Amino acid sequence: MNGHSVPVLYQAAAHCLDYPDDRLFERLPLFSAGAPALRPFLERAATLGRAALCEQYVQVFDFHNRHCLHLTWWQDGDTRRRGGSLARLKQIYREHGMQLRDTELPDYLPVILEFCAATGSSDLLLEHRPGLELLRLALDEVDTPYVHVLNALCSSLPSPTPRDRAAARALARSGPATETVGLSPYGHLDLLPVLGNGGH
Repeated sequence: MNGHSVPVLYQAAAHCLDYPDDRLFERLPLFSAGAPALRPFLERAATLGRAALCEQYVQVFDFHNRHCLHLTWWQDGDTRRRGGSLARLKQIYREHGMQLRDTELPDYLPVILEFCAATGSSDLLLEHRPGLELLRLALDEVDTPYVHVLNALCSSLPSPTPRDRAAARALARSGPATETVGLSPYGHLDLLPVLGNGGH
């Protein structure tokens, strides 16, 4: 994937991972031409149609923590530490002139992808590589076209380092941290082995 196509992929993926609207379906041919790696998702979306894709989006992302699109949750869980991570992201965005809407959290994957597309940098995605990989594996376990978007994103990044693999395995074993009493444990997820041998 050349350097020019990666920002296009990130911009298109940001639209694909947001709640489906008319603009997404209007832009399917444009995204297909500009981001070929997303074609498996785009073709499935076109076949399903907007109503069915909206229903699937809600079922996949609104009812399952293990499909969480807020990346700091994967590293910080339900702890006070997450507040600091969110504040840091906001500061990074401000430094680059990016303003969020009041309803947006800065760790929402489509927001991070828009930032990466605008700056041409994948640094924030790399910071959250373990969470991205676990999200990809969790989506792969269910019949959803959204796994194709995560496959394309993870494939756009450099091969995982041993440190990435170790972090992902640790996260898969223990799950995100929590300070909230009464939540079901996350560690029962059978997502090992993680980051197998690097390639996607």
